[in-house]
Amino acid sequence: MTSLPERVAAVVVNYNAGDYLLDCVRSLREADVLHVVVADNASTDNSLAAVRAADPEVIVVETGGNFGYGGGVNRGTVASPPSADVLLVCNADLIIEPAAVKTMVAALDAEAGVGIVGPRINNTDGTLYPSGRIVPGPFDAVGHAFLGMVMPNNRFTRRYRMLDVDQSVAREVDWISGACFAIRRDLFDRLGGFNEDFYMYLEEVDLCSRARAIGAEIRYEPAAQVVHVGGVSTKQLPYRMLAEHHRSVMRWWWQSNHGVTRLLAPFVALGLGVRFVLAVLVRSGRSGR
Repeated sequence: MTSLPERVAAVVVNYNAGDYLLDCVRSLREADVLHVVVADNASTDNSLAAVRAADPEVIVVETGGNFGYGGGVNRGTVASPPSADVLLVCNADLIIEPAAVKTMVAALDAEAGVGIVGPRINNTDGTLYPSGRIVPGPFDAVGHAFLGMVMPNNRFTRRYRMLDVDQSVAREVDWISGACFAIRRDLFDRLGGFNEDFYMYLEEVDLCSRARAIGAEIRYEPAAQVVHVGGVSTKQLPYRMLAEHHRSVMRWWWQSNHGVTRLLAPFVALGLGVRFVLAVLVRSGRSGR
């Protein structure tokens, strides 16, 4: 079998990530990733010049615009070596622990039915970011949407984020965080990559759901660990990102429902509009402190 460094191509999406991008690429090299592609969504900082100077072997793809996370991954994947049979999708503000890539690839190799593997994601303070989740039913979705902003430990959010299961145990999940995951290259190609209708948010929910629909298992593997700063790029445009989040939720709801259920669309849109206003108020209140 081809060696691990040859088998994996990492695709890192960058938008003004500054030194975080350098740290991410450095951690990928320390994890024996030979092929690193940086897909840049029209950054205006010096991150591209810095990464080119620090690591001339990095493949840089200047997308020519901001195509969102999935769009960046799609464009970066095109430039990755076809010989790589595993894609490692990464945020730029991520540190890969040295054994994480090897562990995720091993999980793919162990079971032919596993198509996507996500690691345990730790926040910078060492706390858990729940990366493996369920697709919530209507009641959990509504409960999480409204209570999660002010009461993050509510039962709806806990169920959606799988917080009451042992996070040290590998398991099948409905979807895995797009911040970092490994996917079989042939599966990614078969799915046509990310659906770029999801500019930001829920693009990984859509990808994982389409993968599950054709029989691929999504797996959470806590033995692989990464550290994620989170929000380095999205915090630069906070209110636009809030709007994109709600727009993506509406799009997801529409494509997940059919027939007479779609008659509820005006009510769903109204609910999301109310939630958006509340989210803006909550964020404004927190930033004003």
